[in-house]
Amino acid sequence: MAENFPKVFFPSTPSGPEGLPEPHAMSYRHSMTCYTEGIRPTMPVRWRGLDGLVSVYWEAEGQTGAQGYYLSPDPRIVFFFNDVSSHIRISNRDDGIGRHCRPMTRAIYVPAGVPMWTRFTAPHVFSHLDLHVHQDRLLRFLSPPLGRSEALSVLRRPVEIQDAVAVDALARLLVDEVAVPRKHGIYAESLVGSIFSALLDVPQQTGERPAALLTPAQMKRLQARLATRPDRRLTVAEMAESVGLSESWFAHVFKNTTGTTPLQWQLGQRIDLVQRLLLESDLRLADIAAQLGFSDQAHLTRVFRKSCGEPPATWRRARLAG
Repeated sequence: MAENFPKVFFPSTPSGPEGLPEPHAMSYRHSMTCYTEGIRPTMPVRWRGLDGLVSVYWEAEGQTGAQGYYLSPDPRIVFFFNDVSSHIRISNRDDGIGRHCRPMTRAIYVPAGVPMWTRFTAPHVFSHLDLHVHQDRLLRFLSPPLGRSEALSVLRRPVEIQDAVAVDALARLLVDEVAVPRKHGIYAESLVGSIFSALLDVPQQTGERPAALLTPAQMKRLQARLATRPDRRLTVAEMAESVGLSESWFAHVFKNTTGTTPLQWQLGQRIDLVQRLLLESDLRLADIAAQLGFSDQAHLTRVFRKSCGEPPATWRRARLAG
């Protein structure tokens, strides 16, 4: 992140421990479209170029309302050394930061060509490590153990995590080597590879790959958020925000967890509430339909019949009589 630079280029001939050009350093020239307002470095940026990758360490501060836009042709990782979740909001939608944003997590993997908007909700001093890697470099690293097809699939999947203890330890070692190179570039390259291995959604080498799942705590947060809406309706983006995940990753993990899509699950929650209101209140069916966001009584009847096998009035009479 840099203040008011419409495009950021990093030099292509960094020095090694003895001040000589690093091997293969000229093979990769990174560029990223970057627009920021209200964000400024608090000390000179430290960086190091290696074989097909660039590591950049920033210490900076952002004002309330500070914002940024970032788009890279290469896959990249951003790792924050402090918790910024309550200070920075993030979005990957074309409309930038709006209703469909979420807290920034400590570690994120952004696939190539995925735009990112950020905005500060409060003044904040932060430090982070940016890792920009040419996709071919990552494919050379991932393809031997995974196969090219699976490696490409891994590189297309965004990742956002808040609990990043393992990545933190590796990132601090890398920053030390970026700030004052003391060893051959292969050491820093191995640290970058380990960081990507720790963060990327990489399948296990043996057996079936365990499905990524929402935690019980995340499901409870989602249910609590849904309960705040009288009509029990949320967009997928709002549901993802409530558990701190990107919209695309949330939809994937949610299906693994529940066996249904987020909107199918949400409809089931609304039907459950319809049943409760039918049994525990004297509300007319038209009133229940209006309260829960169905277009009219006929719409509710169609949805209820499809879900429960009979119209709501019939369902109500049978339960109250039984």
